[in-house]
Amino acid sequence: MSALKYLGILILLVGVAILAVPTLIGQPSNTLLMAGLVVVIVGFFGHILLNKKIE
Repeated sequence: MSALKYLGILILLVGVAILAVPTLIGQPSNTLLMAGLVVVIVGFFGHILLNKKIE
């Protein structure tokens, strides 16, 4: 059950990786940036909710 505690942080890191892709390829596209934003927000709230539920 303790591994579930870090799921929100892992989702945040995936979102950051998605945000880094357009920067590395040099062609920022709004689709990738919006997808990264949504994943980061979901990871942020997921982290908060999972930590409240586990404790």
